[in-house]
Amino acid sequence: MSGERSWDRVRWLWLAALAGGISYFVAVYLRLDGPAIWAWKASGVGLLAAWAAMNARGTGGWMIAAALGFGALGDWMLDAIGLMQGAVAFAAGHVMAIALYVGNRRTAMAGSQKLLVFAVVPLALLAAWGLTKQAAPGQLAAAIGYTAIVALMAATAWASRFPRYRTGIGAMLFLASDLFIFAGEGGALSGDVTMWFVWPLYFGGQALIAWGVVGTLARERGD
Repeated sequence: MSGERSWDRVRWLWLAALAGGISYFVAVYLRLDGPAIWAWKASGVGLLAAWAAMNARGTGGWMIAAALGFGALGDWMLDAIGLMQGAVAFAAGHVMAIALYVGNRRTAMAGSQKLLVFAVVPLALLAAWGLTKQAAPGQLAAAIGYTAIVALMAATAWASRFPRYRTGIGAMLFLASDLFIFAGEGGALSGDVTMWFVWPLYFGGQALIAWGVVGTLARERGD
């Protein structure tokens, strides 16, 4: 615990982010809506972004803070403005994260790990197509395009030098969350089922990504 405190300048902000993100599931379960609920939804990842920024010691730290910030903006925009606008914000965050992960590639990987990295994108695209193939052509294309970006983010996170059991798994959880959204929208699963998976996988994924990246970079740079 003392080691964690040595690099984490604002542990209270991390705890506040967890409180905001975890508690939002109450709004999901009760199907609440409105401006205050949209702000509540964005609070978890928004506070993660603030926590990352307060612990940033270099370019990488600011990049993950920006990626999380775009995620929080997407959380708000999805409900407050629209699906496509929110997706654009998320995509911007994913592009930022991909650049960070590519710039921090792992120097060596086992064959099984390489296979996973190369399999993530095609498998995710196949799953997204299967779950949304009944949608209108424009919606199908948007779903496939967005999935490609998220899957590439997950693949590059897994291939990065950041901890796989934090950042790598977190990115995979993020991807799984989006696939559950498509399962609900496409009718493969009911909303009563996907409700239990989408938000926990998404926020849990974002928290693990932040923890892995921010902790690694901050320990390396020190104060």
